[in-house]
Amino acid sequence: MMLPAILRQRLEHYYEQYYRDTLGLPDWSARVAARLTEEDVDAGRVARMQETLGPFAGRRLLNVGCGTGGFNVAAEQAGARAWGVDVGEEAVAICQLRRKRHAEARYAVAMAEALPFRDAAFDIVICLSTLEHVANVEASLHEMVRVLRAGGALFIYAPSGWACYESHYKLPWVPWFPRVLARLYLRLRRRPTGFVETLNVLSARRCRRALEAAGAQVRELDLEPRDDATGRLVGAYYRTLGVKPYIALSARRVTP
Repeated sequence: MMLPAILRQRLEHYYEQYYRDTLGLPDWSARVAARLTEEDVDAGRVARMQETLGPFAGRRLLNVGCGTGGFNVAAEQAGARAWGVDVGEEAVAICQLRRKRHAEARYAVAMAEALPFRDAAFDIVICLSTLEHVANVEASLHEMVRVLRAGGALFIYAPSGWACYESHYKLPWVPWFPRVLARLYLRLRRRPTGFVETLNVLSARRCRRALEAAGAQVRELDLEPRDDATGRLVGAYYRTLGVKPYIALSARRVTP
């Protein structure tokens, strides 16, 4: 379906700034073009998540770090009653344009550490590639559990500090790269360095502990590895240490 001109223009400008200016990706134009159909890609993600979390139809769903709203459109099409929050005012403005087009999802500018919802407000909470950007990881995870109803499901996906590939810059990476060396490496690759300063380096263990402390029962998911640096040596590294290049957790709130 063709996007309205204003929505297309806003999406193109938003992702040009991100891929070209913030990250300096050489293939930024192709990535911008792919974002114009992101809700189609997210329809596949929604289908896979329902296999883990159960059907979305009729359930209240919160997407923490909703970006420009493609996932929420796909979730609504699967029957969810969806909400989304993001710290980016322009991202939320684009979400509102999508809502005028065909989605009923509700959106708000908010931090993950202070979700503007009552306790136990949602059946499902989703957080995709957002936890690495928040100001306080533990506080954000606590808030996500807080707004879940008892028995509600939470899905977390984020890059791991054990990864040999940096998924934002699309570069081979040293696990647990010291920040000063990461900046030097990016300069040598002629990439902007500011974005790396904003990233949290995460582990599944840290996230699990925070979720359990908030009253959730946690299960680690075994997804297909996504790491463009994967080869025999890198694969052996992951297998030997028993780590993954990503964090994928599902959790159920067990406390009332």
